Amino acid sequence: MTRRHVAFECEGSRLAGTLDEGGARSALLIVTGGNEVRAGAWGGQSWLAARLSGEGYPVFRFDRRGTGDSEGANGEFRSSAADIAAALSTLRRECPDVRRVVGFGNCDAASALMLAEGAGCDALALSNPWTIEQDDAAPSPEALRDHYKRRLADPAAVKRLFTGKVSPRRLAGSLLGALRPPPPPTSLAEAMKSGIARYQGNVRFLVAERDRTAQAFLSTWDRSDPQIERCPDATHSYVEPHAREWLVQRLLGALAT
Repeated sequence: MTRRHVAFECEGSRLAGTLDEGGARSALLIVTGGNEVRAGAWGGQSWLAARLSGEGYPVFRFDRRGTGDSEGANGEFRSSAADIAAALSTLRRECPDVRRVVGFGNCDAASALMLAEGAGCDALALSNPWTIEQDDAAPSPEALRDHYKRRLADPAAVKRLFTGKVSPRRLAGSLLGALRPPPPPTSLAEAMKSGIARYQGNVRFLVAERDRTAQAFLSTWDRSDPQIERCPDATHSYVEPHAREWLVQRLLGALAT
């Protein structure tokens, strides 16, 4: 496995990317979410690229404009379509034998790919898409139900309830929140639905079941969608050993399809 750094241009700005090489005809393009850099959360992207490259698949990741080692103004995920397109073009140029590119993004990187109608990728693996309009939005009813399901399975939490260490008023408010119907989809969620509806390639939605971002996404989506795959007891960045391996296997499946 060879890892090398690649610089490329996007609308007059010089961007930084990293290519983990491989001989397969399918490649993975990792799109970063939030303001994280291409090393990814807790080095997860770097580890993931090395693992998939070890299986023979080229993997390209990059810092979008205004983040990490890349120049330019940071326009956040809603305006990153040009960055993704430039990275995809660079991947195809650096790996001329590649015939198929799978775009992968977690959180608002998944949202960016949906808003960009796939951004030219041949297939998509969209993990825990971000559908929340405001960062301070209340937890979704699904997130609250999941929280109390886990609390009731925890003997220590049940003991706190029956020994008066939990505020009855706060508990009642949270339980009422868990029973309320899901809120209407945000304008962001509607735009994401519209974007992905126009995409013609294969899509996988990857959901970490303990992640509130994923739970909010599910509250806006058709849960019977066969494209949704769930990882039990996984948090947002798949840091748990079983979740990390689950993610690898789903991406290998997408690359091999």
